Amino acid sequence: MTLGLLWGVWAVINLTVFVLYGVDKRRAIRGAWRIPEKTLLTGTWLLGGVGAWLAMRLFRHKTKHRIFQVSAPVGATLSLLLMVLASARLLNLI
Repeated sequence: MTLGLLWGVWAVINLTVFVLYGVDKRRAIRGAWRIPEKTLLTGTWLLGGVGAWLAMRLFRHKTKHRIFQVSAPVGATLSLLLMVLASARLLNLI
């Protein structure tokens, strides 16, 4: 796997999670069927923490739920750390 592909996949995952949070917020406003919290949290923990954290801030969504308050920043930090380590490994730095 190349470095560009690695970061590209990561970006797609985070964009997808960001969109899921945005869709859920819109559905919440309209009183429509919602995306299950389990789905949002799974996306957050499957390398989508940055997208989740950004969506929470931009859409002001799920900000009062303790599990999301913790999961998004921790998921974002772990996601970025994993990406930096994987990038360093691909570049033979470690």
